[in-house]
Amino acid sequence: MLCGLGGILSCGITHTMVTPLDLVKCRIQVDPAKYKSVFNGFRVTMAEDGTRGLAKGWAPTFFGYSIQGMFKFGLYEVFKVYYSALAGEEKAYEYRTTLYLISSASAEFFADIGLAPFEASKVKIQTTPGFANTLREAMPKIYGEEGISGFYKGLVPLWLRQIPYTMMKFACFERTLELLYKYVVPKPRQECTKNEQLVVTFAAGYIAGVFCAIVSHPADSVVSKLNQEKGASAVDVLKKMGITGVWKGLGPRIVMIGTLTGAQWFIYDAVKVWLRMPRPPPPEMPESLKKKYGLA
Repeated sequence: MLCGLGGILSCGITHTMVTPLDLVKCRIQVDPAKYKSVFNGFRVTMAEDGTRGLAKGWAPTFFGYSIQGMFKFGLYEVFKVYYSALAGEEKAYEYRTTLYLISSASAEFFADIGLAPFEASKVKIQTTPGFANTLREAMPKIYGEEGISGFYKGLVPLWLRQIPYTMMKFACFERTLELLYKYVVPKPRQECTKNEQLVVTFAAGYIAGVFCAIVSHPADSVVSKLNQEKGASAVDVLKKMGITGVWKGLGPRIVMIGTLTGAQWFIYDAVKVWLRMPRPPPPEMPESLKKKYGLA
């Protein structure tokens, strides 16, 4: 439950903070002829909608990603403990990367069911001129035009975007954190101050975020275009965009996701510190394995 609270704060706050960059990224993806680059996208948006236009979609972003964060982080910890117990101590250590991958994938599957209606509303607000300006306007309109399926038509592409993203986010973070403490940080984690530990957490999160952005970007482009076009399928959108089209907007997304992921892990870890929750160190080889491999 407390891990879920950390997820709400880490995802809801950070995603809302980068709403302007997300808006421009979505517009580049759905209308690259009009929004030619990040700077051009900001300029055109401000010329047409003013500074307030850059905040379009903040409400569905905040509520959607708060719900998603609660399930993502909360269920990740639950699944990690569950799968570790199933595997046993030795296998859980030897195959820990696989453990991180399947735990995060399981958590994200459920998290996206909560996110999907808000993501559909956000993209409509940000990319369809005149459709709606607020979440309260957008949701009834989507339901009136397309029914409940209008909120979930992008769920499968959302899974295709978010599950690889989250698998990379958690597995890459866990292993990067392990490597930073092993090879970069000059002293063991238990000897670092809490502030030093949080800096290492942010660095590991940012590195993980860069890889997250790359592996999930094609699906992100499809989700943006799909939620903009009524009645289109994911296959239709993919054919229309082509191989090069799905990579539009990658630059701003790397900056956005790198910063987001680093900040999310920082906030999540800070919440654990604030609530005095257990923060286990990077995993160490069990004594039984050390004896098995003659390392004891």
